[in-house]
Amino acid sequence: MEEGLVAKWLKHEGDTVSEGEALCEVETEKTTDEIQAPASGTLLKIVHEAGKAVPVNAVIAVIGSPGEDISYIAELSAAPSPAVALPTERPEVTRVPAAEAEPLAERVRISPSARRLARERGIDISRIKGTGPGGRIVAEDILKAAEIPKAVPSAEGYKSTSLAGHRKVIADRLSLSARTAVHVPITMEVDMTSAAKLKADREMAGAEISYNDLIIKVVAKALEEFPRVNTMLLGDELRTMDEVNVGLAVGLEDDLLVPVVKNANRLSLAEISKTANTLIEKARSHALTTKEMSGGTFTISNLGMYEVDLFAPVINPPETAILGVGRIVQKPVVVEGSVAIKPVTTLTLVFDHRVVDGVLAAKFLQRVKQLLESAQKLAA
Repeated sequence: MEEGLVAKWLKHEGDTVSEGEALCEVETEKTTDEIQAPASGTLLKIVHEAGKAVPVNAVIAVIGSPGEDISYIAELSAAPSPAVALPTERPEVTRVPAAEAEPLAERVRISPSARRLARERGIDISRIKGTGPGGRIVAEDILKAAEIPKAVPSAEGYKSTSLAGHRKVIADRLSLSARTAVHVPITMEVDMTSAAKLKADREMAGAEISYNDLIIKVVAKALEEFPRVNTMLLGDELRTMDEVNVGLAVGLEDDLLVPVVKNANRLSLAEISKTANTLIEKARSHALTTKEMSGGTFTISNLGMYEVDLFAPVINPPETAILGVGRIVQKPVVVEGSVAIKPVTTLTLVFDHRVVDGVLAAKFLQRVKQLLESAQKLAA
């Protein structure tokens, strides 16, 4: 996230506000969130009116006491920075929240698209002379510096659309994953007889569950047993997460959202089912909040409903692994010397080899397989 749109102010200058009370609505590429007052007091100044796109960490409002001197706010709003030091007697400053934000480069005027290109190509923007308005660095400057010519389509007829909004967020995140993580896929076939029996038994009892619910449950249990897979590499720091938060990829018409089931290892199968169903419905109606899509430590992507047998999804950074789930098909399986027809699915674990070695990844996937093949033993 590089900027947010102040969509609507819910309070006016001079209004009294309480800590935690909604101040305004901010739209990002994927969600609309209410920004809450960080302190109680009077809304002394609205710095950016509704309809204005504001960089991450920019000052958008000031809360304080009536009559306080807020002349310094012009300086803050002119040069937004995530590290502005404020004396304790100054009023509370409300900023656009940072979600995976990077500090803005100091004293370098550059467009967001040019900044992304520079990161992708490894270009030092301090050595680039901008050709945009006011000397601003634009995408063409980065392409020229990298000596990469613009692609020219071979066909004359085409329909052009801008890579923006949700699609752009997906492109940026997956490009980051492809550039940084060392993706290694491994696969296993799983006998889903026990899982299918558990699902049927629950449905007979009036408690419908999905295969996704079962997979979330067993993955969460396996992550408890293999905390290394629940680890993130942030710079040179390996951070093993205390929480087991499992994301479930939900594909829409032209979008991909990943709502997160928080603390899935502490939830019963029924609780997982209820939570996942609520999140999926909110995803389909575009009602998910940023909080409901944040904090994931592992992701599951299931394309079985589209008759996909096997696929290797891209890791959702900064997570360490992702599980791809294929369709369940009837296959001949040898059981104690005899051939039987069993419902079988193929699981593909894609892991970051910088964090997890092959043997550990194999043991983790083997544990997921074991848990699914004995699904009827799962706690209620």
